Amino acid sequence: MAGPRSSNVKVAWAALRDEAAGCTRCPLYHDATQTVFGEGPPGAALMLVGEQPGDQEDLAGRPFVGPAGRMLDRALEAAGVDRARAYVTNAVKHFKFLARGKRRLHSKPDAGEIAACRWWYERERALIAPRMTVAMGATAARGVFGKAMTIGRSRGRVLDLPEGGRGWVTVHPSYLLRLRDRDQAHAEFDRFVDDLRQAHALALAPEA
Repeated sequence: MAGPRSSNVKVAWAALRDEAAGCTRCPLYHDATQTVFGEGPPGAALMLVGEQPGDQEDLAGRPFVGPAGRMLDRALEAAGVDRARAYVTNAVKHFKFLARGKRRLHSKPDAGEIAACRWWYERERALIAPRMTVAMGATAARGVFGKAMTIGRSRGRVLDLPEGGRGWVTVHPSYLLRLRDRDQAHAEFDRFVDDLRQAHALALAPEA
């Protein structure tokens, strides 16, 4: 049965989501279909932060429902992590793209857009209060840590977050989709699964 804090967080989170729906903090809202806010239970021990919505997420209004989302779901299952018990969001809440005929091609958010959207991430994280926050990809890492991060140097270890708490850096699942060499793809998938497994175990470990 949900306690008073859980109920209060749900109400506050819904209000924050509704407020974000009208976000105009950066120019990306002009062309995107809608704000794609995070989703997950209040008090989730694990928070997963991606880079930005893709085409399918922009249309559905939900994070990680496209090809990268399916890759994430596969990896979470392999890692023994129930996605429904994690909070999943993006560092940037609007889809940035280049139009090519009827296609909309992903375009990387710039530092100003990431900084503008960090306002929402900070409030999400304050409400959810996760024990471990996982940044997936360079854009996510910049949003979570407030500065440019090198994935190779930061990956695979616990890092202190600027506002307190613990963070973890790994690749974005879309990286795995771009790999053409089968052996490399299998190896990188296994490494991504291991990252998620370790971060999840740390999120659930008793506090010292």
